[in-house]
Amino acid sequence: MLGKRRFLVLLLMSIVIFGISVISLSEEITLEFQQWWEPELPEGVLREICDEFTAKTGINVELISNPYADTKVQIAAGAATGMMPDVVGLDGSWVYDFAKQGAIANLSELMVSSGYDDSQLSLQVQVEGNTYMIAVVNFAYPMYVNKDILKNAGIVEFPTTWSEFKSVAQKVTDPTSNIYAYALPLSSALPNGIQNQFMSWLWASGGKMLEDGKPNLIGNEKLIQGIELMKWLFEEELVTPGTYTMREPDMVEEFVNGRVAFMISSLAHLTLIKEGAPNMDVAITSIPKMDGYTGKSGICVANWGIGIASNSKHKEEAWRFIEYLMSPEVNAKLAVYANGFPGNTASEPDYSKKDKLFVDAYEIYQESYAINEFIGLPRSEDLMRIFLENFVLYLEGEFDSAETMLEEIQKEWLRIFGD
Repeated sequence: MLGKRRFLVLLLMSIVIFGISVISLSEEITLEFQQWWEPELPEGVLREICDEFTAKTGINVELISNPYADTKVQIAAGAATGMMPDVVGLDGSWVYDFAKQGAIANLSELMVSSGYDDSQLSLQVQVEGNTYMIAVVNFAYPMYVNKDILKNAGIVEFPTTWSEFKSVAQKVTDPTSNIYAYALPLSSALPNGIQNQFMSWLWASGGKMLEDGKPNLIGNEKLIQGIELMKWLFEEELVTPGTYTMREPDMVEEFVNGRVAFMISSLAHLTLIKEGAPNMDVAITSIPKMDGYTGKSGICVANWGIGIASNSKHKEEAWRFIEYLMSPEVNAKLAVYANGFPGNTASEPDYSKKDKLFVDAYEIYQESYAINEFIGLPRSEDLMRIFLENFVLYLEGEFDSAETMLEEIQKEWLRIFGD
């Protein structure tokens, strides 16, 4: 009798356990992934990558895809209302405010809890020492060269140092033909010329504008020398006229029209240049380094970043999705289709079908380290604009020295940093 009761109890327990298992197995998890990447990728690529993740993990991914500007507005609205999708594509300039709002999750904690080795990540955007965004794909800013202009001036070697660049700049500039050595867009309406075309010189020579996450402008010798290099180029009239109203697209147009010998610009402009000037002999090279600097160069990058919403109920699953996107094989595939460089340094993308200039740029990127110190800063666009406006005053002689100008900029920057 006792044996029969025991059998019935065990049977009942088995039924309960089986029932729970069935319920558990039938509970599907779907991650919402909002980004602007899908419209910029070849049709079906991101969907295919997500479906492969689902096949491996059983976790579904719903894509919420819109152009960049719309995505920014929608994610900001989600941050304000606590309704942000589980996984979000991020621009580095958004990260500080979202992190301060508590809208995006601390990825450092998720990496530690999952035992993730972050040594292969090319770029993490941190706020107060914690990572809130990981760069999935990087878009580099190398130096473009119009070799036709150099050949006409009898130049066969690209400059590798600042003094060589100054010498070449003097030889290639020909105002009577409206040809200048360099273009520097300094329109305050789009102040990223300070980030992309000015700070690139500092970063290429191992310099930094920050120390421990705070402005380090006063007495920054490399930065001072970089400012003086630019002022010399202006005083020698080697820079394209109209620089104070020039935006980055205008600079690219000047290059396409054959009026600029050297330009620092996004690799994303390569197709535009090839289509706009199909007969131009174009090359891509490293940005010249400060004389005497022999260390590794930093190269300015923009990114497709990724983060997790603080309000997500599936943070562990969201992190598994990010791990999947950052795995060497998947990350390489995404980078190739995006015309960018992988965020995982161990990825080996196949660029064999790409333009040779793209491959040249990738070699430069591999020899450098990705950097953009404006990413993750508070009101980063305002920081650029403050630097730009004071730099213009310096070029116009309103400051007696670069040091004085930097003192003023640092004072204004510290107000934004809240110090």
